[in-house]
Parts: sequence; structure tokens; C-alpha cells
Amino acid sequence: MTFHVYDTTLRDGAQQEGMNLSVSDKLAIAPLLDELGVGFIEGGWPGAVPKDTDFFARAQKELTLRNAVLAAFGATRKVGLQASEDPQVLALLASQAPVITLVAKFDVRHVERALRTTPEENLAMITDTVSFLVAEGRRVVVDAEHFFDGYRFDPEYSRRAAVTAFEAGAEVVALCDTNGGMLPNWVGEIVADVRETVGEGPILGMHAHNDTGCAVANTLAAVDAGASHVQGTVNGYGERTGNADLITVVANLELKGGRILLAGNGLAESSRLAHAISEITNISPYARQPYVGASAFAHKAGLHASAIKVDPDLYQHIDPTLVGNDMRMLISEMAGRASIELKGKELGFDLAGQGEVLTRVTTRVKEAEANGYTYDAADASFELLLTEEVRGERPQYFTVESWRTIVERTGHRGTVPVSEATVKLQAGGQRQVVTGEGNGPVNALDHALRLALATVYPEIAHFELIDFKVRILDQMHGTDAVTRVLIETTDGQRSWSTVGVGANLLEASWEALTDSAIYGLIHAGVDPR
Repeated sequence: MTFHVYDTTLRDGAQQEGMNLSVSDKLAIAPLLDELGVGFIEGGWPGAVPKDTDFFARAQKELTLRNAVLAAFGATRKVGLQASEDPQVLALLASQAPVITLVAKFDVRHVERALRTTPEENLAMITDTVSFLVAEGRRVVVDAEHFFDGYRFDPEYSRRAAVTAFEAGAEVVALCDTNGGMLPNWVGEIVADVRETVGEGPILGMHAHNDTGCAVANTLAAVDAGASHVQGTVNGYGERTGNADLITVVANLELKGGRILLAGNGLAESSRLAHAISEITNISPYARQPYVGASAFAHKAGLHASAIKVDPDLYQHIDPTLVGNDMRMLISEMAGRASIELKGKELGFDLAGQGEVLTRVTTRVKEAEANGYTYDAADASFELLLTEEVRGERPQYFTVESWRTIVERTGHRGTVPVSEATVKLQAGGQRQVVTGEGNGPVNALDHALRLALATVYPEIAHFELIDFKVRILDQMHGTDAVTRVLIETTDGQRSWSTVGVGANLLEASWEALTDSAIYGLIHAGVDPR
């Protein structure tokens, strides 16, 4: 059986709250979807959304797709019109998309209450629109909107609508769980019945929303029941709780079910592509996303690490490289010697046979975490700790004499406070005394540290703080509580995280900031001066 993978990230996914894709964004994402190996890329609704009309016009000139074809999304003709006279249908033709996806009503309640027409007229709208587009040389996919809810209310009408679409020339009828309320056993039973109704030849598809948390499971159930066309979005984007995560669906079907869905070697690149698309959408990747998330193959418990050291497959359901991901060891108070050894290997330290070092590191990690540190979210700080234990010390890029901050507000209540930090340190044989200003005392400290180091280590100009998290560890102490700070820094090519703990926010922040600077200089290949 040939399977179709239909991506609707650019239209259905773009309906996610907080997501606003420009035409340029869509033109940047489309080649990544094509590289993934999907067969169809739904670009939007030309004629109804001006931005989507522009996308299809530019796509004709700017996109060269190797694996996928573009699909334009629209609706069946309006009540009382002929498809050949409906401006919205004509706009679909004008898009030049080789595939047209029509949304049509398959729930008789929506026909009567939303369209305000008769069941027979709705069937005529499906027949007229599909046959017109097919006659114009287009491949037609029909999205059977609210199919499952409609079937549970009036199965006969929903079946009739599916047969009508196929008889009019539709290549695919995708059964939509538009409200996302179905469960896998319901989906399986309904798809099996529709498959029996339409016979083995026509292509049935599944379009699932995730309101019950079952979008992926519902899609798999539909495939088991006879569907061979799957729709979804990369990273599960979509309105409300999102759509079926297309990569998870495909990975399950290919790696667990032995089916071939993607063209080329797309699945092996899926982690990279999922994260690249996240960057364009400006939505942070979900770390615990199946298969491609940063935590998908991250192991924390010492018991797991001991087994993984013997055989990684003992605690991993697949080889992470099959989806372009990798195993990671997380270092925490749960860590044992095996965890430390594996994490050290990941960071480039061969600790095999170094029992004394492993014992020291394990003890130090457990003591530090008892005092509030966390290394499972701060790999850079752990690497510096490991460097100290293995090599005796970390590279000495600078020596701090002192630092201080001042926050001052003058004038009336609405005046913005001024934050200032002074840092005194030795670097490259020079004494640096630098004052920096910033938006708050931590930003001022960061600015002053950079200024103090920049004359000796100009590479630091490329470092940028991109995330800052604060956690109060013993809230019962109120403003006297111990504080933990996690910061993430980037040099434009990679990012790293460091941790600091102190009696106050500034002390914790200073530790994390200095660790970040040292780690960044080490990995920039800079020698202490």
C-alpha cells in the first residue's frame, strides 16, 4: 500500500495562538518540509487570505520542490452558485497549485445550521466543486470536516458524502476529527466502516486534532483500519491543543510499523528540521517532544546509566540517530559513577578506569545538588566541574578582585531606576576597572564583565545571553532565601547553560555569568592570556 504524507503546518499549524507566519516565513519553511520528504505541502487559502495569495504567487518563482507538491486550501462552492462562477473556487485555480484541498461539510448538523442549506444541496456543492476542479486538471483532496462527530450523529449521511466526493473525482477523502474529541477505538471502528462502504480502491485519509491528547494515536488507529493518507503538522502546531505531530506519526509508522512514508532520508534529519522550523516560527522547541525533543533520549537515573553503559538499547525504544537525535546523560543527585562516566565520554573525557576521579566527581555533584545546584540543565557548569577534577583546575582567563552593583532611582514614582555595576579584575596581565550600565543589576553586571574582558578577549563580543531563569529554593526564608540562577548563552553557532547558587540573586547570577564566559572562551579555542 502506498502512503501519502500531507503536511499542513503552513495553514492549519499557523492557526496556533501566538503564531504569525509571514510570506517569507512560509517560503523558508516549505523547503524544510520538502527536505523532510513529505508528499504534500498545504500552503494556505488563496483568495481568502491575501498573504496566502501572495505566497502561491511567489512560490511559483522562488520554490523548487523535489519531493512535495503544493496544495491550495479552500472550500466547496457557495450555496446557490455554480463552481465555475464562485470567485473563491476560481482563486484556487489561479493559485496554480497542482493539488486543491476542499473543506466540505460531512456533519448534517453543520450543513443545516452553519451553511443553512439542505443536505442534498451540500452534496451537490461537493459534486459540482470537485468535478469542476478535476476537469480543470487539478488533483483534489476533500477534507471531510467534522466527519467523526457527524458520523456518530448520522452515519448514513456522512457515508453518503464520502461516496459522493469519490464519485465526483476526489483523489483522497481525509476524515477530519475537527473538534479533536475522538478516541482511538472510535476512530478505528468508524474508519473500518467507511473503508467497507467505499471499497478498497479509494484513498482514505486522517486529519486529527489533539484535544483529547490522542491525535497521534487516532491517526495510527485510522491507518490500521484502512487509511493510507495522513495529515498533520510539524511539532504538532495548530489551534487549541494542536494537530497530530506529523514527525511522531511518521516515525511510529516507519520505525514501528515497517511502512515507508517519507521520500529520501528525511526521517534521519527530522530532529534538525523540526528545530529549524521552530526557529522560523519563533516558538521554542518542546524538550519532551517524542523522537525529536532534546529530552527524548536523555537519561537521569543512575540505574538507567548503569544499564546503558552495558547496552544503550536497554533503556531506549529506538536508536536516536534514526531520527537525527542523540542520547544524553543528565547529571543530578541521582547520578552514579556510570552516569558520570557516560556524561564525561559525551563531553570528551575518557574516565574509564579512573575510579578515584569518578568517586570525587560523583560526591561533589551530590553535595552541590544538595546545596541547590542543578547540573541536568547546566551542562556547561558540569563540564567546568569535570575539568577541575580531571585536570586539577579550570583555565584561568581572569581573576576577580571585586564587583558591586548600584540601583538608583531619583525623582517621582514613575522614574525608571538606573542600574550600574563596577567590576575589578585581572586579565592578560592588566588590571581592569570597568563600570557598566544595564536594565537591572544583573544586566549591568553582565555588561561590566564583558567590557572588562573585551580588551583582552575580543571573542567575548560574540557571546549573547538568551535566557535567564531564577528559582527561590527555600521559600520559607522569604527574601533571605537561597537563590538559583540558570542562564543560557549563545555565540551564534551553539548555546550553553550555566548555573549559579547564592544567598541572593546577584551572587548567584555572578557565578553563572563568569562560568558562562569561561566555558565560551574554552570552546572558542582561546588560550588564557
